[in-house]
Amino acid sequence: MNRGRNKEDVFYKKKDFETFLYLIEEANQKFQFSIHSFCLMSNHYHLLIEDIDGNLSEIMHHINRNYVEFYNKSKGCDGSLFKSRFKSILIDKDEYLVDLTRYIHRNPINLVGDLKSYKWSSYPYYLGLSKSLISCFNKDKTLKMLGYKADISKYERFVMHDRDVDIYKKRKNLPSILANNEFRKNLHIQK
Repeated sequence: MNRGRNKEDVFYKKKDFETFLYLIEEANQKFQFSIHSFCLMSNHYHLLIEDIDGNLSEIMHHINRNYVEFYNKSKGCDGSLFKSRFKSILIDKDEYLVDLTRYIHRNPINLVGDLKSYKWSSYPYYLGLSKSLISCFNKDKTLKMLGYKADISKYERFVMHDRDVDIYKKRKNLPSILANNEFRKNLHIQK
């Protein structure tokens, strides 16, 4: 994820959102990855990326650098746009992928009356209401993990249910790893 410096907007109009998604497609032509969920908000974005070859820094550098160049050229300005490099969290997909996808899809909940109508999110595609805005998008793994592939209405109920056990609830500083102790042990990282 990343956000605009000083919480300023980074997406103003349709062309801004479309350009950012185009840059994801462009990065996918250079690097092997898939996106499990995404949400672009006016002042920040979330991408849940499965990086196949360990090129996350290069992927994000390509997307962010090219978007900043586009933004500065279109707005007639220069300098940094984002608060920092980008925030990444290594997750144990078996345990946290579905919760993180849910969190990302709920991100615009206070901006729109119906999450299904928010165009700059992968949520409408999950529900089969629109075609994917990016070709490297992969909803199948998440739906299979939940056992919802055959009944998408279950996924909609999962997202809309306001659970108390939200992995981001009331957390300002997110950990760099979301995983159980076994996963951490395999990475040789102390708890």
